[in-house]
Amino acid sequence: MPTEESALVVLVPESEHLVEEWRRQYDQAATYGVPAHVTVLYPFVPPRLIDHSLRAQLRTLFGAFGAFDFSFRETRRFNDRILYLAPSPEEPFEQLTRAVFDLFPEYPPYEGRFEQVLAHLTVADEATPEHLDLIEAAIRPGLPLDASAHHVSLLVGRDEPNTWHIKEEFALDEASSRATSP
Repeated sequence: MPTEESALVVLVPESEHLVEEWRRQYDQAATYGVPAHVTVLYPFVPPRLIDHSLRAQLRTLFGAFGAFDFSFRETRRFNDRILYLAPSPEEPFEQLTRAVFDLFPEYPPYEGRFEQVLAHLTVADEATPEHLDLIEAAIRPGLPLDASAHHVSLLVGRDEPNTWHIKEEFALDEASSRATSP
């Protein structure tokens, strides 16, 4: 039986028209029901341990951050096998990740597998370089793409089709929101 997991993400519905088709074909997370997003922290606390106290901690943490605007201006690749959109600016995402990890150090981003964690929206994962070239050519005309972060979503699910869902959304502070110019 697959293990249930959780993740903290900023959903990016503004990007769905541009990436949905490609994610369905080339990003396994999309088949699990995970919408287009920029990850704040994955994997996070096992769902069975998510209680009122933990949710209150997250509500307080994220409420201290202002909502922010960002854009996707370019595509990039990890190891020539993964195509992603790079948010600009990256700093608000990095600050959110750092703050969650500081509060929950037993859950390092991506289980500590990567020396540097880059904010990104995965478009295609484990596609051939030739497929990535075609996908890039198809989505580049849709860039830049502007988006806004108003909350961080707690997703839970397991690695099976259509099992991931939003458990709760934590608002970023609209009163101290800031428009960032990439």
